[in-house]
Amino acid sequence: MQTKIQLQVSPQTALSEALLKEEIKQQLSLEENNTLHLKILKRSIDARGRKIRINLTVLASVDEEILSEKIQLNYPDVSSSQKTCHIIGAGPAGLFAALRCIVLGIKPIIIERGKDVKARRRDLAAINKEQIVNPESNYCFGEGGAGTYSDGKLYTRSNKRGDIDKILKTFVFHGASEEILIDAHPHIGTNKLPQLIQFMRETILRSGGEVLFNSKLVDFKTNDEKITSIQIKNESVEQDLIVQNVILATGHSARDIYELLNDKKLHLEAKPFALGVRVEHPQSLVDSIQYHCGSMQEVIEKRHFLPAASYSLVQQIKGYGVYSFCMCPGGIIAPCATSQEEVVTNGWSPSKRNNPYANSGIVVGLDLKDFNIYKQHGALAGLELQKQFEHSAWQLGGKTQTAPAQRLQDFTNGRISSSLPDCSYQPGLKSVEMQQVLGKLVGPTLKEGFKAFGGKMRGYLTNEALIVGVESRTSTPVRIPRDKDLLSHPQLKNLFPCGEGAGYAGGIVSAAMDGERCADKLNY
Repeated sequence: MQTKIQLQVSPQTALSEALLKEEIKQQLSLEENNTLHLKILKRSIDARGRKIRINLTVLASVDEEILSEKIQLNYPDVSSSQKTCHIIGAGPAGLFAALRCIVLGIKPIIIERGKDVKARRRDLAAINKEQIVNPESNYCFGEGGAGTYSDGKLYTRSNKRGDIDKILKTFVFHGASEEILIDAHPHIGTNKLPQLIQFMRETILRSGGEVLFNSKLVDFKTNDEKITSIQIKNESVEQDLIVQNVILATGHSARDIYELLNDKKLHLEAKPFALGVRVEHPQSLVDSIQYHCGSMQEVIEKRHFLPAASYSLVQQIKGYGVYSFCMCPGGIIAPCATSQEEVVTNGWSPSKRNNPYANSGIVVGLDLKDFNIYKQHGALAGLELQKQFEHSAWQLGGKTQTAPAQRLQDFTNGRISSSLPDCSYQPGLKSVEMQQVLGKLVGPTLKEGFKAFGGKMRGYLTNEALIVGVESRTSTPVRIPRDKDLLSHPQLKNLFPCGEGAGYAGGIVSAAMDGERCADKLNY
């Protein structure tokens, strides 16, 4: 007999199969001689009270083993298919669009401006150690997209846009731990995700698809409301490719694509987005706050059974939302510029989330009215505002990838920090008055937001923490419009704007689901 059970247990019980079985045996009133088999289906942490509990959904079977089902996905050979789709970008939207194409019998041809996932590492080392930005290969551009080397968080609220479990199972099929099917906030980790991305590419190639690296979309031709060919550039060589359908999955940082579409007189729309900073605390401090610890010894004891603590914060300040974004427990702040004269920050965590710092984006949601200073740029007004903040951070940071920074309490009190604490950001920090970087709207709004967060999390507003600027790539400030049902651009019936870069996703899973949706809508 198999029974699905929901229960709350202590962290110690959740980690011990023997203790968990004893708890369930009592709940089911089983005899001592009954053999109990378990499979954990879902798991989450409830840390709202001082007594922390683990919520579990468990499949329990009495005197009968639970057979494990290996995930099997079938990708047919499409090498000789007469149906092709050119996919611009090898991020999650592009990769999952390609995998879906294969299932549908369509040959995908991925065009990626950056390098393969392993070759990208050298360029990431260059930006961290030598402060050299390769505009085609960095934390944002290259195989796997921005998510590959900036965390691999798989949590999304977009459950109405597609089958989340299907996306997670595809990751498991390509090598991810089955734990991502269980945890409420699944996470792969930057140290493990690159291997999965490589396995996905191998599936695409093995099935007859193509992947072209170091190949940048620079132009396209149209006729009769359709794209007829695309021009790609590989180093100094340009090549024209005849196309049937194009999925545009270029990510939130491909500014040249927005400019190309704008030059071609294709409809674009300005889109609200958010700007702010990365804030970094000692992870032990966040653990102490979130796990209600009275001493460092209690932190150490609880961390034996619990993961690095995270948080989620939001506050309305004079009509503007201030909120945490992409919180990285046990994480690292990364330099994510895509050109030399800008400073951009993001965060990531390894799979074990065992670094000594916790960081999170803390950002202010901006509306279209806030772009008015750049209204002469039309749909690209928000993009120009984004550029201005990043260039300001570069200038005030010293015109390198050194980032401007300030202790958190000093920022809220308007004092320049005489010294800065150790930080995970490798290129280095420069103490500045962050108000100069953040301007008259974002700066004061963030200050009030941090003060409110200090009231919600006692100990959060401290000079042990610091803010690092700027966090500006939370989402694209430009939307590429598409038909609600057909998902194609209103002016080009075979162009399918897709994922984060088009303004229809916000993270790995939602981008992957959008890639699949676009593949389903291809017309031949």
